[in-house]
Amino acid sequence: MTTTDWDAAADTFDEEPDHGLLDPVVRSAWAHRMETWLPTARSAVLDLGCGTGSLSLLVAGQGHRVTAVDRSPRMAERARAKLAGTGSEVLVGDAARPPVGKQRFDVILARHVVWLLPDPAAVLRHWFSLLRPGGRLLLIEGVWNGVGIPADRLAAMLAEHTERVHHEPLSGDVRLWGKEVDDERYALVARAEPPLRHAEVVDVHLILRKGPEVLLARRSGTGYADGLLHAPSGHVEDGEDVRAAVIREAAEEIGVRLEPDELRVALVMQHRGPAGRPRTGWFFEADHDPARPPYNAEPDKCSELGWFPLDALPDDMVAYCRAGLDGYRAEQRFLIHWHQDTDAIAYAPREPRRAVALPVAAGPTGRLHHVELRVPDLAEAEREWGWLLGLLGHVPYQRWSEGCSWRRGDTCVVAEHDPTVREGKAPGAGPLAFHVRDRAELEAVAAVAPGHGWRPLVPPGDAGHAGEGGPLVVRLANRTGHEVELIAP
Repeated sequence: MTTTDWDAAADTFDEEPDHGLLDPVVRSAWAHRMETWLPTARSAVLDLGCGTGSLSLLVAGQGHRVTAVDRSPRMAERARAKLAGTGSEVLVGDAARPPVGKQRFDVILARHVVWLLPDPAAVLRHWFSLLRPGGRLLLIEGVWNGVGIPADRLAAMLAEHTERVHHEPLSGDVRLWGKEVDDERYALVARAEPPLRHAEVVDVHLILRKGPEVLLARRSGTGYADGLLHAPSGHVEDGEDVRAAVIREAAEEIGVRLEPDELRVALVMQHRGPAGRPRTGWFFEADHDPARPPYNAEPDKCSELGWFPLDALPDDMVAYCRAGLDGYRAEQRFLIHWHQDTDAIAYAPREPRRAVALPVAAGPTGRLHHVELRVPDLAEAEREWGWLLGLLGHVPYQRWSEGCSWRRGDTCVVAEHDPTVREGKAPGAGPLAFHVRDRAELEAVAAVAPGHGWRPLVPPGDAGHAGEGGPLVVRLANRTGHEVELIAP
């Protein structure tokens, strides 16, 4: 608990860049964050421990109705001056028990307040009681010189009252603070949705394919993972099966009305967000129909739709959705994706992967386990095979001093250095054969293969057919002499 005399501090409080927001760069950075954390619709916002009202002024400027509370009469006086003419109300009172009577709010905002409370758990319980159903509790906190409250501790307190918590690290954004900081600073956004006992939410996700591309939507105004890309998705409603749910969500979110026979189960994944409760997600695959182009049917929840290559997905995605699509691409059917409480919701390429593939019960007899390639130059093999196998849905699996491997489902391709194999000499193995989704994709692969070290063994237009109307086959070879067949139905 601080012993600061806040009345005495009021006159100089705004001199700190993140207090007064006098620098246009700092003010703009906070305004952008508030837009992502607050609802897009006009809402009733309670700003607790408002200080001189700088954040309240930003919130009011974005069209929200603000009630601001501070226990310091001098701070409240300065806040009233800032907020004059905005229709906001400024009250003097304790943030722990704000003097708002029976009013209920859509958002409660508290910046650098919780760490000052003698009993934060009790106060959080009271604040949730002041929120309307579905309302948001926005807490901006940190740890400064060893004093404050860590994100994992505060998220654990919130878990009693809500199903999941959005954690957003803030330390790395210099614009928010007007300087470099090396301590822990963060925001937590919690929804007033009490967790259900002995129940698990089931969600559905649509992998809409346009050849090698998938459709992703950028979340906006939802209060969870806003600004990040995600597949069209939603919750299963009471009395609804998962297939009916994904059909409904596709119609509601992207305006595409799918028939049941257009859907194929791609993946089932149990996942848990940071400081959240477990969910089970069903991922369905469907093909894009040019006659039914998708469009943004929920602009209040989505800022854009876009097609992205499945083998080069963007990094600014929700982490568990990215894990699901990576697993789908590798033909994994069952995954667990379990966040640690301090993990970011966004996909972080350099952070530990949380996805665990579960083996299926069917026996492996008769299926290809692995293929071992003996190569004279491991670096070259990794470039050539890494490109081709990545294009065909394999993912890097293991690496050691003399070799590496790629995996798709329960099948591996291994490349291992062998100095006795000379360039241009056939390695003594027959061609490997891989499925390709369709003829258009096969032709696209064959067209770019020479630029990646693979030459066609059959002239363009003379690819072999297994009988009239049979599959199309393209054979390629690399400089070492390894051959592959790509086969499309």
